[in-house]
Amino acid sequence: MKISPQLQQVNYPPISEVKQWISGREFSADAPLVDLCQAIPDYQPADGLINHLQNKLTDPSMSVYSPDEGLLTVRQSVSAWYERRYGAGPNEDQICMTMGASQAFWLAMLTLCQSGDEVIVQLPAYFDHPMGLQALGIKPRYLPYDGATGMPDPQKIAAVITSKTKAILLVTPSNPTGTVLPPALIDEIYQLAKKHDIALVLDETYNAFLPGETKAHQLFEKVDWGENFIHIASFGKTFALTGYRAGALVASAEFIYHALKVQDSMVVCQPRITQQAIAYGCDNLDRWVEGNASMMQQRHDRFFSLFNVSKNPFTLCASGAFFAWVKHPWTHLNGRQAARKMADDYNVICLPGEVFGPHLDDYLRLAFGNVKLEQIELAVERFYI
Repeated sequence: MKISPQLQQVNYPPISEVKQWISGREFSADAPLVDLCQAIPDYQPADGLINHLQNKLTDPSMSVYSPDEGLLTVRQSVSAWYERRYGAGPNEDQICMTMGASQAFWLAMLTLCQSGDEVIVQLPAYFDHPMGLQALGIKPRYLPYDGATGMPDPQKIAAVITSKTKAILLVTPSNPTGTVLPPALIDEIYQLAKKHDIALVLDETYNAFLPGETKAHQLFEKVDWGENFIHIASFGKTFALTGYRAGALVASAEFIYHALKVQDSMVVCQPRITQQAIAYGCDNLDRWVEGNASMMQQRHDRFFSLFNVSKNPFTLCASGAFFAWVKHPWTHLNGRQAARKMADDYNVICLPGEVFGPHLDDYLRLAFGNVKLEQIELAVERFYI
């Protein structure tokens, strides 16, 4: 038996790799482990949501399949949530509930692309995206990271569109940099996708953590948005349900119709209990979500003020939402070696830049979602080497 050569070229899951570096180690109270590796909320779901699910567990229907796309009432709740957050949004026929944002991404790519097609990927890219594309035999067409602006350039995107291009893939707020794409720039890139009749795919996993009253974009206000726009969501981040695998694919009704052919053969449906959790969150937790977004902004601001000082040899290149994107000071080390040094010598785990795309060896991603406000000073001091 042989493993697919195509799959052998794909990176091993980077979070698993980094956590293996510290497997079996013990950390003292004087030098505890600082985990800046995985971007997950460190708080539990809202009490009301937990109580709601406890009551639902006695319902026999929770143990059976739902429709592939999810329960109608759940998708109606999700639709109303988008209406409040974006000012306009998908109807229930334009939503498919998925096992996290990652499965929504796979659905989108399998519905759009065949092996050998190309997807334009702005660097630094969320590491699961290139991994998924390569596993599917889809070529990532990388656009280099512009450290000066941190933003994609529509002219550079246009220059690499070919007959094989099926989509432009962007993440906002960015994972790994935290950078938020301005609505005007998103609209310009959407118009470019529309001009070439390809898809703009936006992974908006962290859309509940935009600063202040920021509005992500106005694409859902366009009558024909579904012709060239696909949205990927993670309610796991929004409602602290990462273990429930709570995502959604949002696209035109026609696109969802064809995506369900993959959905049925892949997972059949999102678990009913997860759907009930999402619906409760969408119906009841707007204020709770706003409070957590404010808390995360406080963590970011505290991190920014402590990290961005002259005595720190690491350079803060970008930050926001759950993330900081930093340049490490060791010119003789690549990102993996630098991350390993941080783990071995300073009891800090984070991700190396090269897992987010080629030519990013100088960088590290720090995720402070699971570091409480009062712990941030301790975390930042580890970088004052």
